[in-house]
Amino acid sequence: MSSDFKNIKSSDTHPPLSDENTSHFKLNENSRIAVIGGGPSGSFFAYFLLNMAERVGLDLHVDVFESRDFDNPGPAGCNMCGGIISETLVQTLATEGIELPPNIVQRGVDSYFLHMDVGSVKIETPLQEMRIAAVYRARGPKGNTDLEWGSFDGYLLKLARYKGANLIDDRVVDVAWSNGRPEIKTRGGVVRSYDLLVVAVGVNSPTLKLFQDLDMGYKPPGTTKTYICEYYLGHDGVGSNLGSSMHTFLLKIPRLEFAAIIPKGSYATVCMLGYKIDKELVQSFLNDPAVKKIFPPDWDSDKGACQCSPRMNISPAKKPYAERMVFLGDCGVSRLYKDGIGAAYRTAKAAARTALFEGVSEEDFEDHFWPTCKSLKNDNAIGKLIFLIIGQLQKISLTRRAILRMVSKEQKKEGKKRRMSAVLWDMFTGSAPYKEVFFRTLHPLFLTSFLWSFAVEIWPFKKRTTIQEES
Repeated sequence: MSSDFKNIKSSDTHPPLSDENTSHFKLNENSRIAVIGGGPSGSFFAYFLLNMAERVGLDLHVDVFESRDFDNPGPAGCNMCGGIISETLVQTLATEGIELPPNIVQRGVDSYFLHMDVGSVKIETPLQEMRIAAVYRARGPKGNTDLEWGSFDGYLLKLARYKGANLIDDRVVDVAWSNGRPEIKTRGGVVRSYDLLVVAVGVNSPTLKLFQDLDMGYKPPGTTKTYICEYYLGHDGVGSNLGSSMHTFLLKIPRLEFAAIIPKGSYATVCMLGYKIDKELVQSFLNDPAVKKIFPPDWDSDKGACQCSPRMNISPAKKPYAERMVFLGDCGVSRLYKDGIGAAYRTAKAAARTALFEGVSEEDFEDHFWPTCKSLKNDNAIGKLIFLIIGQLQKISLTRRAILRMVSKEQKKEGKKRRMSAVLWDMFTGSAPYKEVFFRTLHPLFLTSFLWSFAVEIWPFKKRTTIQEES
């Protein structure tokens, strides 16, 4: 905690603001902004706000409240996330001047394997490049001693601090209004009001309960339970068993919607989405032959290095903004199932631009911040439809075989002709909006190719061969 913050009293006053309506909700010289949460959405907001303010010659004071140390391995620094950075976000951050250092990217993902009970197929990246990044949100799982690797969240927070953000190792325990401004109280006993309060915590954080009684219309997002577990295989073990591929699974296991195994440094990260995930469902997945063949013969599924069952945002928060207040990332509006960090980037930048150039009133956020959130919300509605269709196709053996056959054939063609492969790539990696993915499935050539693959599977006189044999 910085020494200048320790001695602040609640009686401290802000720099005077104009009483004129046109400037009452504007950020002025030396305005104070509090960011609760130093994860991606909070760090992105602080970084972009200070970067934009520097360009226009405005000096702002930004306090980021984060009690975790992302440089610690295990739960002490973990943000409970699978840790895949989409191809689109990697490119977008590069245009912003944010290049991910080699020690942050645990392993570049250049392909993924689609595993089903009817077979498996490898799908190469449409761009033929290693663009997707597998990262750790902290510094690896519990017990990790390979400290040459860095934390993605820690890296973003360092960028925000480099721009001038003040990191405060303290936890916010109360929020109230004081003279029309949000006022916070920390566990360390500090009380201070701000010109703008940015809430950038996850849906698993107890901090969200602080806003239930403020009567401002905010309602937390809908969530679902997930499962994440890290397995130590060693660097060579990861390379020989998983390689540079993400492994995705569409298996006929009750209550399981989707699962993936992601290579990271010396560990394999298992991520599961489904309905009422419990120990029985986890063991059903880990004992499936398609899963077991990926791991070494002596692998013990009971010896996970680190595991958790966090909740994930699956529906947007109601009214994630108010006078001098805005909610970002998972506690606001995120992306359905995929690319949550990309959604944090988009909403954080939109909020920073609104606060600096438009204002911090409820109307300003509604007019200039909410459209970005609404775009994600509408796209998620299409995503739910796609996952519903996939769920139905997943139940039918013939359609699973048709999908596998179509993808296998496509891998021998040029990139633009890999229509099913591109759809699945963007669905599983989050590299394109769901709307774009959906309309690609309506292309006549896509539908023709899929129907042909389906017809081949039901043709009664077809000589039965496996996809692996054909490939």
